[in-house]
Amino acid sequence: MSDALKHECGIAMIRLLKPLDYYKDKYGTAFYGVNKMYLMMEKQHNRGQDGAGFASIKLDVSPGERYISRIRSNAAQPIQDIFAQINERINLEFESHPEYIEDVSAQKKHIPYIGELYLGHVRYGTFGINSVENVHPFLRQNNWMHRNLIIAGNFNMTNTTELFSNLIKLGMHPKEKADTITVMEKIGHFLDDAVRKLYKKAKANGMNKMEASPYIAEKLNIAKILKKSARDWDGGYAMAGLLGHGDSFVLRDPAGIRPAYYYKDDEVIVIASERPAIQTVFNVPFEDIHEISPGHAVIIKKNGEFSEKQILQPLERKSCSFERIYFSRGSDTEIYQERKELGRLVMPRVLDAINRDTENTVFSFIPNTAETSFYGMLDAAQNELNKQKNEAILKEGAGLTNERLEEIQAHKIRTEKIAIKDVKLRTFITEDSSRDDLVAHVYDVTYGVVRPNDNLVIIDDSIVRGTTLKKSILKMLDRLHPKQIIVVSSAPQIRYPDCYGIDMARLEDLVAFQAALQLHKERGTEDILEKIYKKAKKALTQESSEVINHVKELYDPFTDEEISNKIATIISDESIGAEVKLIFQSVNDLHKACPKNLGDWYFTGNYPTDGGRKVVNRAYVHFYEGNPERAY
Repeated sequence: MSDALKHECGIAMIRLLKPLDYYKDKYGTAFYGVNKMYLMMEKQHNRGQDGAGFASIKLDVSPGERYISRIRSNAAQPIQDIFAQINERINLEFESHPEYIEDVSAQKKHIPYIGELYLGHVRYGTFGINSVENVHPFLRQNNWMHRNLIIAGNFNMTNTTELFSNLIKLGMHPKEKADTITVMEKIGHFLDDAVRKLYKKAKANGMNKMEASPYIAEKLNIAKILKKSARDWDGGYAMAGLLGHGDSFVLRDPAGIRPAYYYKDDEVIVIASERPAIQTVFNVPFEDIHEISPGHAVIIKKNGEFSEKQILQPLERKSCSFERIYFSRGSDTEIYQERKELGRLVMPRVLDAINRDTENTVFSFIPNTAETSFYGMLDAAQNELNKQKNEAILKEGAGLTNERLEEIQAHKIRTEKIAIKDVKLRTFITEDSSRDDLVAHVYDVTYGVVRPNDNLVIIDDSIVRGTTLKKSILKMLDRLHPKQIIVVSSAPQIRYPDCYGIDMARLEDLVAFQAALQLHKERGTEDILEKIYKKAKKALTQESSEVINHVKELYDPFTDEEISNKIATIISDESIGAEVKLIFQSVNDLHKACPKNLGDWYFTGNYPTDGGRKVVNRAYVHFYEGNPERAY
């Protein structure tokens, strides 16, 4: 993606099902779980670079012994920073106590971070200060082992204010209004309540406090706690939690917006945001990794008992399509094929734009994430070329000479690495005039491979704000003097904000929204802006079931092509010598390419939850009123 856009967060959970001695004997180290967690987090590094956190729990420790360890970092390389600190601490313990090296029980008793239950998180902060206090996992501490709660997730709630108010009504005093805090405190409230009730029952059965502890651990109903806690949640989430005594869970939202996968065998249970991370780290086949069902939670009891239980009534499945287009690692077998298909499906309109002149066209991509779609586009281009060759041969008929045949066969699709991002360059000056000049050099281009008056086709995975195209990429590409620069987006036009985890909060930042505004101005239909404002403002006071997305009316008068053409004029200026065209994927073809991930609200405005429809109306009200606040 050429535009800077915050990624999703990522979670990883590992539960070891055997005693630590087992892993020492089989794999040579009792730190098997720690090592695997490092790999799991690195394999999901693409999902978060602002911060990372790690937590572990030791099972069955004696009173007074430390059983929870947590470490977080917002360093430049947070995952490496975390595990460097862990490694340093382990080595320090071994240097001070060489006898620990072969004594697994001593390692578990005295060395932090080793245990049977692990939770990792990689974070991209969608907004707010990226301090270490904002990095997951979050910890809710209590002297009762069962009431200790560790939470980490890939999520965003659309109704944080409502959830905060509900906590106040429960008599609580949450320290922040952030959705992570409100979610954790809500779960914590019902966890406390369940523990109290079980202790009361244990006491009635003649147990003392020491005897009640294992009874509570056995009887604690995690599914019931989650059902009560999540009843009012509205958003996209994959929520992971550890309880101090050893129960754990991962809960997925009812529409399946955020991804979550699991694998289990007799040694380990693993849960992650991305399937390839599990495949690679544990060397297991694709078919052995399962998706957590929407509205369900994977629950692992302290004794290792595994279950997947429905917590909330599943909604129509609307898994995030941006996961397939951009966020997730392309090494997943399904995602790789889907991204190729995105490129293949958009190719017919590219061929129309170049009048099928493949001989005088160079194809390339904007690095790195669009590369797979580029391969799909090339497959379609090759099919077109083969058709052209067949037609040329048939046209020559009996008069076809060997020289002419060789000339026809020599025709190849021209592909080059054109745009190269200078990863070392940082736009460190914030003063506008200087910054724009620096931004123009974020990308370099390869000279000498585009002939004057060639068509130059560049595929990107998506276009959000168009800023990098306008200030950098198009200006650099134009130095090659092509006849046309055709920018292809493997995603449809992004018209609406996201409110489930991606940092697309402001309508006015979206170049498609800007295009619609300009078209209304040119056609003298600007009065629709106020009409939409009044409807959107009224919608914010309505019951959720009555709320509709009124911002759709802004786009209704225009075709996709009209919006695309206007975006092309916005991102280019008189300094560009080449004709600039934009081609966007259609929503129908997106669904064909990614049939399991039909969440398309950023393209269509069809939000899967009530909160989403409120957010888009609020975002429009903020735009119209000139309010810089986020809509969620």
